[in-house]
Amino acid sequence: QKPILLQGHERSITQIKYNREGDLLFTVAKDPIVNVWYSVNGERLGTYNGHTGAVWCVDADWDTRHVLTGSADNSCRLWDCETGKQLALVNTSSAVRTCGFDFGGNIIMFSTDKQMGYQCFVSFFDLRDHSQIENNEPYMKIPCSDSKITSAVWGPLGEFIIAGHESGELNQFSAKSGEQLSNIKEHTKQINDIQTSRDMTMFITASKDNTAKLFDCTTLEHLKTFRTERPVNSAALSPIFDHVVLGGGQEAMDVTTTSTRIGKFEARFFHLAFEEEFGRVKGHFGPINSVAFHPDGKSYSSGGEDGYVRIHYFDPQYFEFEFEA
Repeated sequence: QKPILLQGHERSITQIKYNREGDLLFTVAKDPIVNVWYSVNGERLGTYNGHTGAVWCVDADWDTRHVLTGSADNSCRLWDCETGKQLALVNTSSAVRTCGFDFGGNIIMFSTDKQMGYQCFVSFFDLRDHSQIENNEPYMKIPCSDSKITSAVWGPLGEFIIAGHESGELNQFSAKSGEQLSNIKEHTKQINDIQTSRDMTMFITASKDNTAKLFDCTTLEHLKTFRTERPVNSAALSPIFDHVVLGGGQEAMDVTTTSTRIGKFEARFFHLAFEEEFGRVKGHFGPINSVAFHPDGKSYSSGGEDGYVRIHYFDPQYFEFEFEA
C-alpha cells in the first residue's frame, strides 16, 4: 500500500498534528509556512502565512476553530482555522518551542527558549480576556532557569501541563498557580517529544538517550520503556491498539555520512505491554522528526528531515492480526 506523500515544505518537518476528528493534518517545518491538509487524500487545504522564521510547533483546539503556532521569529500566533486569518500575535524575547490549547480551547500555553541572555519561560494566556493578548501580559509566567523546556503538553482537564526538559527531566506545573507539582528524571538526555494517549491517562516521551518511555499522566509513574539504537525524535500511542510508533534516526548533521540502505530512518512499531518491536516502515530519506496516529487509529503520519510528510493507511491484515492476537 503506497503512502500519500505531502510536499508542502522546503525544509525539514518540525511537527505534524491531527485535529480531534482527524480530517485535517497540520504540518510545520523549518520554513515559515504552516500547512493544513485533508488527511483522507493528502489535498492541501491552505496555508497560514505570517511567520518569518522556522515554525517549531502547532496545535488545533478541540473544535478546530483556532490554530496556534510558535516560531523562531520570536512570536506565537493564533489563526482562524477556516479562513487562515491571523487573530492574535504574541511577541516574545526568544524562540517559541512548544505551544498548546487546553481542553476547553480558552487557555493557551507556550514555552520560549533559553537564548540570547533570556531564560526559558512558560506563559499562559486566557483568550477570553482580550487585554492579555493586546498588552502581551500573560496571566501567569513560570520561569525555568535550570534547563530549557523542549516539549510540553496539557494534562487531562487542563489542570496542569507536563513539560520535558533538555536535561531529561519531566515536570508538572499547575495551570492555576504555576507551582511545580512533581518532578522526575527517568531520561538521561534531552526529551524531544511528549504525546498523550487518546483518553489522556498516559503519555509517551521520546528522548535523545535512544529510548521512549510511557508514564502515567497524573502521578508521573514510569510504566514502560521502548529501546532503540538511535535517538528517538518522536513517539505516538495508537488510540485503538496497544501499539506505539517511534520515529528517529541520528542528528541532522550526521545524516550525510549514512547510507539510506542501512535503513536508519524507519518508523518503528512496538507493542505497548510487551515492549517488543514488531514492525518497521521505510520511506524517509532522513531522520523522522514527528509521528502522529490518526484519531481513528487506521492510519498514521510521519514528517521527516527530508521535508516530506507521509500518510500511511494500515492494511486490513493489521486489524485482523491485532484482534486475533
